[in-house]
Amino acid sequence: MLSWANRFNICCFLDNHQYQSSESVVECMLACGITATLPMDATLENLDHFIHNHSGKWIFGHLGYDIKNQIEPLNSNHPDSIQFPDLFFFVPATVISLKDDTLHIDVYDDEDASAIYQAIINTTIVTSLHQSAITIQPRMSREQYLATIRQLKHHIQRGDCYEINFCQEFYATDISIDPIGLYQQLTHISPNPFACYYRLTDKYLLCASPERFLQKKGDRLVSQPIKGTIPRNHSDHETDQLLIEELKNSEKDKSENVMVVDLVRNDLSKVCQQGSVEVTELFGIYSFPQVHQMISTVEGDLNPSYRFSDIIKACFPMGSMTGAPKKRVMELIEQYEQSKRGLYSGAVGYISPSGDFDFNVVIRSILYNSSNRYLGYQVGGGITFYSEPEKEYEECLVKATAIRKVLEG
Repeated sequence: MLSWANRFNICCFLDNHQYQSSESVVECMLACGITATLPMDATLENLDHFIHNHSGKWIFGHLGYDIKNQIEPLNSNHPDSIQFPDLFFFVPATVISLKDDTLHIDVYDDEDASAIYQAIINTTIVTSLHQSAITIQPRMSREQYLATIRQLKHHIQRGDCYEINFCQEFYATDISIDPIGLYQQLTHISPNPFACYYRLTDKYLLCASPERFLQKKGDRLVSQPIKGTIPRNHSDHETDQLLIEELKNSEKDKSENVMVVDLVRNDLSKVCQQGSVEVTELFGIYSFPQVHQMISTVEGDLNPSYRFSDIIKACFPMGSMTGAPKKRVMELIEQYEQSKRGLYSGAVGYISPSGDFDFNVVIRSILYNSSNRYLGYQVGGGITFYSEPEKEYEECLVKATAIRKVLEG
């Protein structure tokens, strides 16, 4: 499917890698080709009109981190070498989904579904699983990172904020990659429930995200913020279980998590029925290939008077990638980070014909621009009063383990 879809200039493949949960809708989805697109310079209000004008159809796309500038009086002046637009959505010509061992092909142009199926079956897979090693450079040195964390802790100590998600970029220039092959390597090493291969002409997202930003099913909104990370030990089951207990009992991680949960509750309350927002799981521990994570679930009943843009304005950027209070920490993020986040810490997903939607958090991801031959990935963590700069730096490296392995060999 993916090799077949990559011949289109625009395609989006979402894969849950067989992680099962009550929120799961399908195992994987592929959207490719276009029958309509949102202009590259569109606003959230333009997106509302686009959704209304294409009611009853599938819509796929992304929200970049800097959509924040449409929500709050903020700006973004850092360099952005990947150059995804801040906002982009499209109505696909073909949507393919796998659910309950059945492949569904929905066609919205003159193509024939059976012909598409045969074309997929007959596609020659030309991807390479042997990417040459890539030399990765840090945007900031370890010493610069540690000094920045100490400065951020000073902001926390004097009351500017309670928690801030701080990210750093690693990058490579003048390189050529096989995006599908690299995506396959990444998700083979690190299969995650919100993985995504997303191509927008010459820009690529290879995403192995474990985190859901926001889902709508009927009138129910669900957000599942992640805060709290500890590395796994696959060589010793008993030690791995002790690591789970350590994360479960970590006051530092619980304090991070509960602050984000409170932030998400506040965000959802802006667009949900009064009194309907609830925390249905607090401090859940979930295991992924490289790490154990602490995940909470916050839900609420959507007030039907609100449009998609109202929901995004209330909830985006996600609390797990910003902090509290949100507006102030976004100002500090701009002050202390050295790269524009772009699509990183944004969201990719879909809006269904019925108006339901599901979007991930773009983390644990490789981004690539084939025109300028620039590749980058960003990684970060939540900084609180309890944070130790050296441990925060090590946590960043742990989160990037799979990415470093596929890029550096």
